[in-house]
Amino acid sequence: MTAFSTEGQSDPTVQPVPTAVVKQVDAADITLSNPKMAVISLGSNLGNRLETLQGAVDALEDTPGLRVKAVSPVYETEPWGVEADTQPSYFNAVILVKTTLPPASLLERGQAVEEAFDRVREERWGPRTIDVDIVSYADVLSDDPVLTLPHPRAHERAFVLAPWHDVDPEAQLPGAGPVAQLLAQVGRDSVLPRADLELRLPE
Repeated sequence: MTAFSTEGQSDPTVQPVPTAVVKQVDAADITLSNPKMAVISLGSNLGNRLETLQGAVDALEDTPGLRVKAVSPVYETEPWGVEADTQPSYFNAVILVKTTLPPASLLERGQAVEEAFDRVREERWGPRTIDVDIVSYADVLSDDPVLTLPHPRAHERAFVLAPWHDVDPEAQLPGAGPVAQLLAQVGRDSVLPRADLELRLPE
């Protein structure tokens, strides 16, 4: 007799489901029926930049529990935090996703995508084949050093705010206010829209 059988059952093969398992299933069901909206910033300044950005979009779409809902136009920007002309320019974009993954798992998936495209983390602000940053996750505010939400520098980066505003003009950066207002404060001088380039929304 197992720990989960009860006396007087007409069918000894029917076992009650442990309470802990029931709670896990209920929690999973709630999560699956209530996906969260997250904003992810993509950037590349090595190799075939547009192809790499598209590859990252496609890889994220292939993630169980994640769907890419919108892809921004592509912008070209100078590298952040380094001297001029010391690195190639970046192609940047923002995607909106709906996901049932918790923030920590979404971060792990983003890092896995970076590794798949041979992202090397040798120096801060260094060149990279792909950069995958979680800008915001629902309305979550967190000062966890592993994953600070929203991204601590998103409010001052035109290469995040401009493409985000393109795909969601009414967007709000949690704790900071309307993206349109933040973009107006930062300005668009540092970002060049590349109308000749386009990322595809996965089918």
